[in-house]
Amino acid sequence: MKNTDYLPAFLLILLGTFLSSCDAIAGIFQAGMGFGIFIVIAVLVLIVGLVMKIGKK
Repeated sequence: MKNTDYLPAFLLILLGTFLSSCDAIAGIFQAGMGFGIFIVIAVLVLIVGLVMKIGKK
């Protein structure tokens, strides 16, 4: 058999692997972005709370 018989199958498997990897990485970054936004909001709430507590004294 020729090597060219395996080339389309190899390219299809390779393409499928890369596309699924991109989806997985995109999901990880999206989850990371959501977590980062949550952390920023939590820090802002803590800072506002501390400023209000100090301001009352």
